[in-house]
Amino acid sequence: MIPIIPGLKPQFSGHETFPLRQLWLHKAVRAVEENGAASSPFGDEEAIVRFGVGKNMVTSIRFWATACRAIREEGDGYAPTGLGADIFGLDGFDPYCEQAATPWLMHWFLASTYDKTTTWYFLFNHVTQQVFEREAVVAALLGGFSELTQAVPTLKRISPATLKRDVECCIRSYVPRLGSESPEEMSEPLLGELGLIQQNAKGTFEFRRGPKRSLPDGIFAYALLEYWKRQAAGSVMAFDRVAHDYGSPGRVFKLDEGAVADRLMALEALTDGDIQWTEQAGIRQVTRTGRALANIDEAMTKVLRAAYGRR
Repeated sequence: MIPIIPGLKPQFSGHETFPLRQLWLHKAVRAVEENGAASSPFGDEEAIVRFGVGKNMVTSIRFWATACRAIREEGDGYAPTGLGADIFGLDGFDPYCEQAATPWLMHWFLASTYDKTTTWYFLFNHVTQQVFEREAVVAALLGGFSELTQAVPTLKRISPATLKRDVECCIRSYVPRLGSESPEEMSEPLLGELGLIQQNAKGTFEFRRGPKRSLPDGIFAYALLEYWKRQAAGSVMAFDRVAHDYGSPGRVFKLDEGAVADRLMALEALTDGDIQWTEQAGIRQVTRTGRALANIDEAMTKVLRAAYGRR
């Protein structure tokens, strides 16, 4: 089911069917830094030369940079977000996406909310089968969107062809297309290194659940705090919500319960006690204290810096 959230609309296009590539976010941030907010660097005659790709791919770069929160619309143009400048700027934490933290964080942005990348959210939160087929995801999305349009009649209908292209792009973001001779198709998508989905011999796909050893504790902590903030929860959160709720770190990162518990136990040291794990009488929960309770945005900045070794 696609959730109904006032002010947010599902989106199934914008990427021009191109998965996110490694250098695109850096290129987008540098372009808007140099161009300023007076005009868009994505729509003028120099855009193709500036980015070194075709027109449709320029549009795709703009889409991914906004979906990944690297840039935002400002005036008649675009500007880097604070996070975009911190990570992808010239002196950023990881301008060329060489550290494991960056693709994990971008995956979190794409799959934990649904307003710009609805299919990503749906696939990682509402497809519960371990093994799935592309066509089944398309059919499920069609059914979910049909229910949503009945509840929100102002939504425009979406064609099966559009959904099919969106699902294809989503899956290829994690599993490159096999047998393609196109250099663009053969180049590794940024999210492909995460190992979240594998393709089976019979054309089916399979989620890979487990500890995710390349996922930094700082990125898990950032995701946990953002999820906490989004839920407007109090100082205590039950373990089951962190592990299983829609849009939670456990679901989005495809962690099993043991892996979620291990991550939560590690956060007390990482956050200097601002996030604490307790397990008593069979009740497992995590608590925000100190900075994480008084100023959750400041706590998110702290753990994000830790994920990039900037403590």
